[in-house]
Amino acid sequence: MDDLVLCSLGLSLLLLALYGVGRVSYPIWWKPKWLARKLRQQGIRGTPYKLWVGDMKEHVRLITEAWSKPINLTHQIAQRVDPLTLNTVRKYGKISMYWYGTTPRLIISDPELMREVLSNKLGNFEKPPLNPLVPSIAKGVTELQGEKWVEHRRVINPAFQLEKLKGMIPVFSLSCNRMIEHWQEMVNDQETCEVDVWPELQKIAMDIISRVAFGSNYEEGKKIFKLLQESLTLTFEAMQMVYIPGFRFVPTKKNRRRYKLVAETTSMLRDLVERKQNAMRTGQSRVDDLLSLLLQSNEQNILGNASGKKVNGLTIEEVIEECKVFYLAGQETTSSLLTWTMIVLSMHPDWQEKAREEVLQVCGKSEPDFEALSHLKVVTMILNEVLRLYPPGIAQHRHTYKEGKIGDMTIPAGIDLVLTTMLLHRDPELWGDDAEEFRPERFSEGISKASKNHLAFVPFGGGQRTCIGQNFAMLEAKTVLARILQHFSFELSPSYAHAPYAFPLLQPQHGAQIIIHQI
Repeated sequence: MDDLVLCSLGLSLLLLALYGVGRVSYPIWWKPKWLARKLRQQGIRGTPYKLWVGDMKEHVRLITEAWSKPINLTHQIAQRVDPLTLNTVRKYGKISMYWYGTTPRLIISDPELMREVLSNKLGNFEKPPLNPLVPSIAKGVTELQGEKWVEHRRVINPAFQLEKLKGMIPVFSLSCNRMIEHWQEMVNDQETCEVDVWPELQKIAMDIISRVAFGSNYEEGKKIFKLLQESLTLTFEAMQMVYIPGFRFVPTKKNRRRYKLVAETTSMLRDLVERKQNAMRTGQSRVDDLLSLLLQSNEQNILGNASGKKVNGLTIEEVIEECKVFYLAGQETTSSLLTWTMIVLSMHPDWQEKAREEVLQVCGKSEPDFEALSHLKVVTMILNEVLRLYPPGIAQHRHTYKEGKIGDMTIPAGIDLVLTTMLLHRDPELWGDDAEEFRPERFSEGISKASKNHLAFVPFGGGQRTCIGQNFAMLEAKTVLARILQHFSFELSPSYAHAPYAFPLLQPQHGAQIIIHQI
C-alpha cells in the first residue's frame, strides 16, 4: 500500500514537473517553432530561430557597427539605418522573416500587400503589443484599437479640418520669425554662421505645437513636452531589450524614472486641461487651439452628433493622452522632415535655388498665407522627395491577433508584421533605376504618378490609420521652409557628418551643421 502511495505521489510529481516544463518551453520553443513552420510551409523564408533572443543579438551588433561611423554624402542610407531588415530582404526576398526575441517578424515590402494589412477590413491586424517594460507614453489615437480608436478619431477629426488648420498658419510664422531673428543676429556678427539646425528646428517645432495645442498656455506646454521627450528616449532604449518577465517591477534607476515621468506628465496635463475646460465654460478662452477644439468636439459628441445620437465622449484621462499624442506625433515628425530638407537642399544647391526663386516669386518677403502655400509647387515636390528618401518613420508595425489572409498567404495569430516604408520608397521596380537619387521632378504630376504604383508612397502611413496630422505637418513644413528660404542660403559645414539613424524617428546622429548666409 505504501509503495502504491509513493508510486502515485511520484507520478503526480513527474506530471507536475512535465507540466511546468511544458509551460516554460511552450512560449520560448514550441510556439516559435510552430509559427516558423506555418510560415515556411507557404514559401516564406527567413533567419533560423535562436532560443529566447532570436535575432536581437545580431540586430544590436549590426546597428552598433553601422552607427559607429558616418557614411559618404549619399542617399543610400538603408544599410546604416536598418541593416537587419535590409540584409534579410536581400537574402530572403521582399516577403521574408526574422526574429524579435521569440516572435517572428514578417517583412512586407510589397505595396498591394501593405495596403491589405493597413486597410484591416476584418480587424486581424492591429498595433503590436508594447514591451511590458515600457509604460505607454501616450495611450491616444495612435495606440488605440477597435471601437475605442473609432471613438477617439471621431472626436479628434474636427480639430484637423483644413479650415481650422488655415487659421494656424500665422502661428507657424510667429514661431519661425523668432528663429530667423536669432539667426540674423548671429550672421550679422560673423557675415556667415554655422548652425546645428537639428536642435534649432526641434525648438521651433516644439514652440509651434505648444502654441497651436495649448494657446496661451504654450510655455507650460513646452515644460510638459521636455518630460515627454525624456520619456521617448527611455522608451526607445527599452524597446531594444528582450523583456524578462517581472523585470519592470525591479526598482532600477531607469525603471523608476520611466514611471515617474509618466506620472509627472499626466499630472501637469490634467491641471492644464481642467483649467482650459473651466476657461471655456466661463467664456474666458477662445476656441482656437487644438486642446480647445478637441474639448469642444468632445462636448458636442456627448450632447449628440448630427444624427442626434449621443455618445459617451472622452474622459479627462483620455483627453490627456491625446494631448501627449499632439506633441509626440507633431513635433518629432516635422522637425525630422525640416532637418533632412535643409541637409538635402545643401547637398543639391540647384534645387535650393529653384525653391527660393519660387518662394520669392509667390510670396516676396511677406509671411505666406494658405493661398500662397498652395502655389508652392517646387517646394511641395522637394518635401515629398525628402519624405520618400528620409521618411520620419522608417517602418510601420502591426500584429496578427487572429489568423488572417494577406494575398495568398494565411498568417497565423502571434506574428509581427513589418511594413518597410524606407525600403518600399527605394524599390527600383517601383521608382526606377534612380530610386536612390534625389529627383523631386518625379512628383511634378502629383503623388499618384510619381511611381509605378500609387500605393508606393506612404510617409504618413496608409489605410484607415493614415496620420490624422499629415496636412498640419505639411503646412507647417512649407511655412517654415519658405521663411528660411526668404532670408538665407545655406550649405553643409565641413564639420557635418552624414549619419542618419532611427532613434526612434529618422534623425542625424551627430547633428546637422549648416553654414547659413543672409540674402
